[in-house]
Amino acid sequence: MNVHLEFEAVIGLEVHVQLSTHTKIFCACRVRPHDGKSVAEILVNSNTCPVCAGHPGVLPVINRKVIDYAIRAGLATNCKINPKNSFARKNYFYPDLPKGYQISQYETPICEQGWLDITTQSGSKRVTIQRIHMEEDAGKSVHFNDYSLVNLNRAGVPLIEIVSGPDMRTVEEAGTYLRALHAVVTYLGICDGNMQEGNFRCDANVSVMPKGSKKLGTRAEVKNVNSFRFVEKALEYEIARQIGVIRSNGAVIQETRTFDSAKGVTVSMRSKEEAHDYRYFPDPDLVPLLISEAWIEKVRSDLPELPQQKKKRFEIELGLSPYDAGVLTSSKAMALFFEDVVSALVNKGWNPRAAAKPISNFLSGEVARLMNEGDLELSQGKLKPEHIAEVVQLSKEGIVSSTGAKQVIATVWKTGDTVHSIVEREGLKQVSDLSSLEPAIEKMIATFTHQVAEYRAGKEKLLGFFVGQVMKETGGKANPGLLQELIKKKLSGS
Repeated sequence: MNVHLEFEAVIGLEVHVQLSTHTKIFCACRVRPHDGKSVAEILVNSNTCPVCAGHPGVLPVINRKVIDYAIRAGLATNCKINPKNSFARKNYFYPDLPKGYQISQYETPICEQGWLDITTQSGSKRVTIQRIHMEEDAGKSVHFNDYSLVNLNRAGVPLIEIVSGPDMRTVEEAGTYLRALHAVVTYLGICDGNMQEGNFRCDANVSVMPKGSKKLGTRAEVKNVNSFRFVEKALEYEIARQIGVIRSNGAVIQETRTFDSAKGVTVSMRSKEEAHDYRYFPDPDLVPLLISEAWIEKVRSDLPELPQQKKKRFEIELGLSPYDAGVLTSSKAMALFFEDVVSALVNKGWNPRAAAKPISNFLSGEVARLMNEGDLELSQGKLKPEHIAEVVQLSKEGIVSSTGAKQVIATVWKTGDTVHSIVEREGLKQVSDLSSLEPAIEKMIATFTHQVAEYRAGKEKLLGFFVGQVMKETGGKANPGLLQELIKKKLSGS
């Protein structure tokens, strides 16, 4: 995006995290009722009861696991846990909201005043977290050409909403914060993190103001964006749109917009609501929630290793650079995959520190390229930790070149075949046999007599040229390290 130097963006993110509890927030309907399928995959309106369907006279009962998970999120993001908090009714009309209100939290959320540190190319930054509150999800409207239907399977599924301060100034910062928050909730085990299913979705508040100004501009909210890439594209478009409005002497209006991913544009939906529009008031069916210090400490004692802790451990114990450790811990799936590869090589007799760097190179290089190219998660390829362990082993032994190793990984990603079968089938084994390489070296010396004379006269940088010519002759299969030594010996008359 063309950066408009005279303006700067102000970005705050509201992230809805679907909690991976067994049952809904206020009733006993299961969140994943049939063999682990998501709510989106089961028969419409089959996962409902009078409570989540909003029948008159029913009473909600809070799910204790939802509270545990909300406390986990708060502790992991350095929040204060409020010992007394309450639920409120957020009133608005929409067909997929069966009660005509959503049970949420307003004046007293469960977590407040937290922060999350992020690192971008511009350096480190602390993003404040204003609040984390618990609430129920709505159902889903399904629109057809001339009518709509409502599916209430999702109604009552537990959410926490994590609201950042308006601290981010660039699209990169917003994307980095969102990815860091995704890593935290998935490491905690409180959310599946599947953005395609809406388990982790984002509302972005964005405004622009003259650079250096302290007066915030009028903000627009972009609702329910469900991928990192789309959030970044929506922000890029919206920042440019607002700057364009101001430059044309227009006025940015406060509104709610949606992102059209096919066209790459944001589109106006409605004027932006304020808190008073929702007519919040305490829910009379739910008593105030009291959280003891002992309860908080019990949750704290059960916290797993978090991304920043794992990153630091990789740096200290495995000797990885902060950048490499950051890439590997950016998602729980990648970190666990990396540790499984290290374990596999340790079982083969490797020292963990010696194994860490080549594994990191392949994961942050070729594997990351394959994921980005297809916009896929690590689990969506057919690559397994044992595949990478074999590739690292064969590379160390000089059996495959770095180029060949990348080719193997790309093939495994698609097919899941064994590394050795791919090496044999694709003819990727390096030639390290002296008798096979000597004829090619002799041919190169006889062909490039002028360059050979220059090399022998002291122009040693031609060595790379000679290695390249023999590599061409052998179809790229020669072991480059061995080849370089053999050429040196031949040209020195040894």
